[in-house]
Amino acid sequence: MPGIQDVLDVLRRDEKAAVGRLIEWLKIPSISTDPQFAQDVRRAAEWAAAHLRESGFAVEVRPSGDQGRGHPIVWATSPGERADGPHVLFYGHYDVQPADPLDLWESPPFQPVIKPADGELGERIVARGACDDKGQVMMFLEAMRAWKLATGKVAGGVRFSIMLEGEEESGSVNLAAYLDRHVQELRACDVCLVSDTGMLSRTAPAITYGVRGLVYTEVVLHGANQDLHSGLWGGRAPNPITELTKVLAQLWDADQRVTIPGFYDSVRPLTPDERSAWKKLPFDPAQALAKIGLPPVADKGEAGFTALEREWARPTAEINGIVGGYTGHGAKTVIPARASAKVSFRLVADQDPEVIRDAFFDFCRHRTPPGCTWEFIDHSGGNPATVRTDSKHLASAIEAVQRATGVRPVLIKSGGSIPVAGMLKAMAGLDTIFMGFGLDDDRVHSPNEKFELECYRMGARSHAHLIERLQGL
Repeated sequence: MPGIQDVLDVLRRDEKAAVGRLIEWLKIPSISTDPQFAQDVRRAAEWAAAHLRESGFAVEVRPSGDQGRGHPIVWATSPGERADGPHVLFYGHYDVQPADPLDLWESPPFQPVIKPADGELGERIVARGACDDKGQVMMFLEAMRAWKLATGKVAGGVRFSIMLEGEEESGSVNLAAYLDRHVQELRACDVCLVSDTGMLSRTAPAITYGVRGLVYTEVVLHGANQDLHSGLWGGRAPNPITELTKVLAQLWDADQRVTIPGFYDSVRPLTPDERSAWKKLPFDPAQALAKIGLPPVADKGEAGFTALEREWARPTAEINGIVGGYTGHGAKTVIPARASAKVSFRLVADQDPEVIRDAFFDFCRHRTPPGCTWEFIDHSGGNPATVRTDSKHLASAIEAVQRATGVRPVLIKSGGSIPVAGMLKAMAGLDTIFMGFGLDDDRVHSPNEKFELECYRMGARSHAHLIERLQGL
């Protein structure tokens, strides 16, 4: 009877064609945040749906948003051979970040190229979405394809529901409403599997058991009802840029702790076991900083915590963008009528995004500059998610990665946010296994995003082995 070795043989023989399929998908500029790419986003959804149908799944391309105005969600199912077997929900996203600034790309972002890995063995694929998340989703898709070709069984006989979102990179604005409409389908699942995280290094595979939540806001400070001549009005009227920066500068104290009242009230403390385990991990903060062109003294953040502890287990506040006044060529001496800033917060268990958002807006209100008014915008948010480390599903994932790579994966957390994980926990009671194979130098969200083909291979093999493990549960 065909088994895992036959599946691995298919993955090996078919790898060139599989990478070619990934390149096809990467060529589609599925930028969800920009309306001019709406048709491309749908094309990317239909492409994924066709791939899943070829692997035997029953597939729907479902609408999202009010009257279907959101980007579509690809929903696919396999029946499974055992009524008492595990039912796994796989989540990924097929949309990508904008490619700007284009002049920093070494090759066009939607013309994928294969390049030698710098100073490493093997090759890498360079394109927008190469790692986040098309490349990582493709590891799963090709493992499913290999199981179907090798055994004739859809997903190797394991029951799956698959949800591929088209708005993750634009705030998942319609996801909560979609999940609410389909909550009974979700509650029928036992666990969620996500491949949108990373490894500790090229030789240290990892499984992530916690991701941070997110609050993403915009604050606008209004002054006069028109731009003012700085010679006539400077020193006589408030300058919204000056006043906004004064307010935002109060967000941190000298120890880099966020000063919003109540900000830390619900933070789940680090356990002694976590601190001990993380200290043993092969992580060098100075090396990590060097990769992004910073010296060791740039390792700064909340006092009393290491770099990993700050990334994985502590909340943060960041100003992501600030705009006001004249920013064109030459000079224009104005006091602007308004200034705005994008401000985000990464949250940890058990912080509530709505509570933090409201606390930040109150923080600003209490510091309203004389003569100015605020406008507050809530762009998006998501709950943090920390999952149990003693589940049989997680144990299966650990064993699958170990069999695929020859190395037992370490358990880590991630500083990033995956909104669906918090939603699934809150709405359907589902824990999420994060089995990703990205690297910290993959330039996710930046020009020249890439994905190592060796990471792709490890991921495809790991997902193939996971099917075998799930068959026995």
